[in-house]
Amino acid sequence: MAGSGAIPTRPFGKTGVKVSALGLGGHHLGAAKDEQTAVEIVHRALDGGITFFDCCWEYNRGKSEGWLGKGLKGARDKAFLMTKVCTHGRDASLAMQMLEQSLRRLQTDHLDLWQIHGVSFPNDPDLFIRPGGAAEALEKAKKDGKVRFTGFTGHKDPDIHLAMLKTGFAFDAVQMPLNPFDANFHSFEQKVLPVLNQRGIAPIGMKPIGGHGEPVQKGVFTAQELLGYAMSLPVAVTLSGVSEPEILEQNLKVAQGFTPLSQEEMQKLRERAKPYAGDGQFELYKVSIKFDNPEARIAHEFPLDPKQVEVQQMIHSTQNTGRPYPQVTDSPGA
Repeated sequence: MAGSGAIPTRPFGKTGVKVSALGLGGHHLGAAKDEQTAVEIVHRALDGGITFFDCCWEYNRGKSEGWLGKGLKGARDKAFLMTKVCTHGRDASLAMQMLEQSLRRLQTDHLDLWQIHGVSFPNDPDLFIRPGGAAEALEKAKKDGKVRFTGFTGHKDPDIHLAMLKTGFAFDAVQMPLNPFDANFHSFEQKVLPVLNQRGIAPIGMKPIGGHGEPVQKGVFTAQELLGYAMSLPVAVTLSGVSEPEILEQNLKVAQGFTPLSQEEMQKLRERAKPYAGDGQFELYKVSIKFDNPEARIAHEFPLDPKQVEVQQMIHSTQNTGRPYPQVTDSPGA
């Protein structure tokens, strides 16, 4: 599975572009101990052969985009840069405001991929495709040359992904959680991945290690096993979040010279995950609101989880404690 050498590249759907099989997830980048560490992580990722960089308008209240932009400064041409728009059912005009903010934070004049962030509710596909919905923003951004490709993401329900595909919008990419637990529970691997490959839409895998690594912390799998499983699936790229240089080095060791697992090895990992998969305990992003971004819940007028990362950031940003805390200063609001 692991070896030395370059990270393999793979076709990005039918776009004609190739990307590294391992990508750098953007949420965890904003959890690095400081800006310098985050910038160093981005530089090391580039040097290690990673070309795909993930981010999102709302990650860490804008801090993730800001730090990623600083890390890619002077090296933009080496990166396939993706970020996500956080309308969560709201209209195209808001999406275009968010795009301009993302471009400013990322210090670039265009994105390689712009995706709808976190489709989570059954009416999200209808809200996306309606007149004046975010679909119009994706089309305009592409026409204006500010975005090369478009897609959507989500980690709640594979049926919502299928409903998004049924809107008829010409998506270039789709992002979803893929790991051995998913193979056994509300499975994106079983339901969505085959459809994407049939249509030539680039599949992007995320949460290979469960979001925050709980399966590793509890000794169920090693990080190397989980990352190897996800990268062995028929996807364009697997995203893994990194907040510490040591984690990046661990990931690079798996990805450099990577050889996919055999079908027999993959099935053994699925079987090992099966006893833990039935209640979603290692996929809380499917069964709880722990991973729901507050922007999505506010847009749908749902209550927030006070323990969720961005909710805590929102709370702290309003407290006059004298402690610095990242804030979005140009937010168009909820």
